Amino acid sequence: MTQITPELLEQAKAGQEAALAAVLAHMMPVIRSHAAAGVCPGLDLDDAVQEGIIGLFAAIRSYRPGEGTSFGTYAGRCIQNAIRTARRAAGRKKHGPLNQSVPLSEENTAPGPEELAIQNEQLQDTLQTIQTRLSPFEQEVLELFLNGCSYEQIAQVLNRSPKSVENALSRLRRKLKEARG
Repeated sequence: MTQITPELLEQAKAGQEAALAAVLAHMMPVIRSHAAAGVCPGLDLDDAVQEGIIGLFAAIRSYRPGEGTSFGTYAGRCIQNAIRTARRAAGRKKHGPLNQSVPLSEENTAPGPEELAIQNEQLQDTLQTIQTRLSPFEQEVLELFLNGCSYEQIAQVLNRSPKSVENALSRLRRKLKEARG
């Protein structure tokens, strides 16, 4: 592992990518350690690591070697402070709805044109099955049942016994299952 020398720090401060990468690689265990301790609702590990990297870049820009502190100690404190600030921001009540929210799954998204076409085709097949396989009595029973009527209500409307309604529902379920294959 490369040691952080004053020359390397000057190069990193000047924006040289190789120097920045070397300092980052050297300090990454410190960043990960502080990030793991900073995880909380609203601040996951990846976000905490990013905040730590931002703190490291701030340390590179603001470090003054003549102040008596080593860069490692100074950078560690800057990383810790950046993560602590992000943790405090994540814990504020204004972020509460985001922190407690449940992500929308893809199942809740609106169907695309292909899915709509497939659903429409399935609906047409089901309607065709109802018209060709079910008797007129079974069709009436199905319509009333789908409108929320109980067996007794269906029997009353159709002037039949509840048992005949129950039998008709059993038959039509079987016929629809057979049609689906």
